[in-house]
Amino acid sequence: MIALLQTLSMILNLVWWVFLIMIILSWLISFNVINTRNRFVASLWQIVNAITDPILAPIRRIIPPMGGLDLSPLIVFVAIFFLQSFLANDLPRLMGLY
Repeated sequence: MIALLQTLSMILNLVWWVFLIMIILSWLISFNVINTRNRFVASLWQIVNAITDPILAPIRRIIPPMGGLDLSPLIVFVAIFFLQSFLANDLPRLMGLY
């Protein structure tokens, strides 16, 4: 059971990193530091969006962008933090593993 919890925690860490990469890429594209006409940047942007959009779409329906600021990744980061904390601390105690 502990292996399952550790695997879920590792998946959440991976999702966290993908979202961080998405945020940094969006800033770099917005401020014209990198250009989406570059084939590598465009393909990286498409891959990151393909991974993150299914998670962000339901949140964006509830909380639309406010003044051009998209808060949905922040909601995802809070949810990931909550889930990691729950998996590491509360769930093992509830299951009697600690």
